[in-house]
Amino acid sequence: MTRDPAWLADDLEGLKRSHLVRPRRLVKSLGPGRSLINGRELVDFSTNDYLGLARDTRLTRASADVPTGAGASPLVTGRSEQYCQLEQDIADFEGTESAILFPSGFAANLGTVAALVGPGDTVFSDRLNHASLIDGCRLSGARLRVYQQDSLDHLNQQLAASASSTRRLIVTDGLFSMDGTVAPLDTLCDLAETHDAMLLVDEAHATGVLGDTGRGTCEFLGVEDRVTLRIGTLSKAVGAAGGFVAASTPLVDFLWHHARTQVFSTAIPPATCAAASAGLCLIKDNKPPRQHLQQLATRLRNHISRLGLDTPSTAGPIVPIILGDSSVAVSTSDRLVESGFFVPAIRPPSVPADTARLRISLSAAHTEADIDRLADSLAKSVSPELTARG
Repeated sequence: MTRDPAWLADDLEGLKRSHLVRPRRLVKSLGPGRSLINGRELVDFSTNDYLGLARDTRLTRASADVPTGAGASPLVTGRSEQYCQLEQDIADFEGTESAILFPSGFAANLGTVAALVGPGDTVFSDRLNHASLIDGCRLSGARLRVYQQDSLDHLNQQLAASASSTRRLIVTDGLFSMDGTVAPLDTLCDLAETHDAMLLVDEAHATGVLGDTGRGTCEFLGVEDRVTLRIGTLSKAVGAAGGFVAASTPLVDFLWHHARTQVFSTAIPPATCAAASAGLCLIKDNKPPRQHLQQLATRLRNHISRLGLDTPSTAGPIVPIILGDSSVAVSTSDRLVESGFFVPAIRPPSVPADTARLRISLSAAHTEADIDRLADSLAKSVSPELTARG
């Protein structure tokens, strides 16, 4: 038995009153685009498995008969053959001198930001950045300045006012995970160059999805050579697990010694590295799944536009439908489950207050028929709530 603190019950009750409870679901894969969720077979629009590789048997075969544990930090025990190969594969894929692995994308963002800046420095963070970037900024001890994409003149002023800082770092998602929008990287590159600031782009949701070869938003917008470093994850389109930084060799060497989430974490297991290398190979050599994914995204956005629902107009596989109220988002998601679809309700603090939404995450494993049936269900499930609010 354990003794709970006195405040715990009140905190949990507050989550219930605010419709912010996150259920712990039991999930089993049933094949491409399908999952058994709490015993119910659903078309799954919740995962970030954008290319369907997380369930691909080619990744499973690549990791067969490979050790499943790493034992300790790579600085202590060294790097396995598969670990070294994956770092080289990432550098080759990203077109950079080097790459360094982290246990997760969250760890990569947290450790990298905290290593690059500290007290006496200034870090500039987009208001909609992922929690891992925000936490990295806070952990660093650097002065934090938050900017908005629709007010980059203000960011320019903030950069100019920080000229006395030893180091300055701009951090941004490339493809924003809850809005599906693409960062204004051209302008951010201009500002970074004008003010001699570093620019970090988190490509977690764009790797394997955007760009001619799937390298992400920097390739998509043609700014790869103007960015200081790119951070990615192996757990989304790649279909495995882990995070990475792709950068110059000196910067990778710096992170090897100073990024605490890499220095003090057990290395990614060899089996996971082998699966990730296989996933990268499939992304690099296989363009049709990306094209199919974009076609599905366009098809769904056209449906949503005809329904008159509120969603940003952008590229990529993340399609949010903004509903505003958390209880509305939850009840709409529940109705979609009854129709055979799992589309999660996203609520604060994952998104700003009063912007609760459905987050539709598309995969190349989905079909056009899946999209059309989802649109039919959205017309029946979402519109009643919007009518009630109006």
